[in-house]
This record gives sequence, structure tokens and C-alpha cells, in this order.
Amino acid sequence: MTESTQSKVQDVALIVGGGPGISSSCARLFARDGMRVAVAARNPDKAVLAALENMHGVRRYACDASEPAAVEHLFGTLVQDVGAPRLVVHNIDGRVPGIFRKSIIEADPTMALETLRNAAFSAFLVGQQAAKLMLENKPDANGKKGTIIFTNASAALKGYPSSGAFAMACHAKSGLAQSMARELMPQGIHVANVPIDAAIGWTQNDGTRAHRLAGTTVDDNMADPDRIAETYLHLHRQHRSTWAFEVVLRPWVEKW
Repeated sequence: MTESTQSKVQDVALIVGGGPGISSSCARLFARDGMRVAVAARNPDKAVLAALENMHGVRRYACDASEPAAVEHLFGTLVQDVGAPRLVVHNIDGRVPGIFRKSIIEADPTMALETLRNAAFSAFLVGQQAAKLMLENKPDANGKKGTIIFTNASAALKGYPSSGAFAMACHAKSGLAQSMARELMPQGIHVANVPIDAAIGWTQNDGTRAHRLAGTTVDDNMADPDRIAETYLHLHRQHRSTWAFEVVLRPWVEKW
């Protein structure tokens, strides 16, 4: 077994946020790459997560990532079960349904605060616990102790009308990621912020790719979560001489 293969087999990956899109695509790809993979979600009993366990051996954990004690417990349990993570992906949108398309005068302050907690504060909590553990990891052959990736959105780059709460949350995640990158990269931890400037169309039962609001994908006009997962894996495997911090992903036809 080569050193490269051995390091892959030993990698533990944790994905916080569970659904049929990016999280599932990452779990499948990371498992195929030889990692021991875990997914944490408020509801780990979703059918899509059960399928990941049955087909790919992915471990499922219950966690409300906006609660400090729950996140600390998640990481402690993960270490006991499979070991300290070398790859952590925070993949939580965080918007509550009632905040969608609300003007600044219509937006409910309680929902705005909940969106911030779900998205940005949970990113802080997950990033904090990941950093604590990764700093104790033994450096690999590339001198790296771990990778932390934050999924973000186009709202991280521009605040849209009637989307103030989400813009706050996404900008906050960008600031968090940048601060962490400057602090942790010199210590061997790669931190990346990945705004997805697109609707994400994942594969349906009939083989098409679709988004619940944007419809069916036509001519690759939506982001493919399997390809997003490939980008995340590439970030994890990057040589430290050329670590990328911010990678913006958008379909070839996206207007920006």
C-alpha cells in the first residue's frame, strides 16, 4: 500500500447538513475515495441518509448545528466512533421558509435571527470544533492537518433585494472563513469558502436533474452536486503550495 493510498484510507470526513444534493454527493464520493464518512443532520432518519448508510457505509448522527453543546457532542462522538476528522464540510443553507422573498420591512426579525443562527452561527460552531481537533492531527505527507470547507451562496458576493437575512448570513460565513483561513492555514489547516452561484439540480428517480423551485435541468443550466463534490475533494487534495481559499462555482450559462 502506497503512502498516498494509506492516507486516503485513514481519512475521516464529516459533512454537517444532510440532504439529497451536495451533502449526499459528497458522502458518496468521499466514501468511494476510501474515507470513513459521517453525515450529521437535525433529522438523520431521512430516507436519502439511510440510503447512504446502506449503500456506502456512511454513519449518521443527529445534530442541531446551531446549538453549541450539540456540535461539541457530535465531534466528541465522531472521534470515539471513527477518529478525528481530516475533512469537514459545513453545508447548511439555514433559511427558514418564512423569510424567503421578504422585503426589509416585511421580514420577521425572529426569522432573520434564526436564519443567522442556522447558517452563520452553525458555521462558527462547526469550524471551531473542527479546528480544535485538526490542530492535534499529525501532518500528512503534504504537511496538512485537515481541510474545512464552507458551502456558501451567491448572496455571499452580492446582497439581493428581498433577501437581507440570507445576505447577512452568507456574508458572515465568508468573513468567518476568511478569518479562519488566515489564522489556520499557516498551522496546516486548509480552509475554503465555496459560493455556489446557481440553482442546484440533483438527480431524481427518473434520472433527470431538477431543483424543487427552478424545475428540470436543461443543457447543464444548473449546478450538478456530483461535480461540486469533485471540487470539494480536489480542494482537500490540493498541495499546500497552491491552496485555494475562495472558489466560486456557476454553470456556463449563468448570468453574473
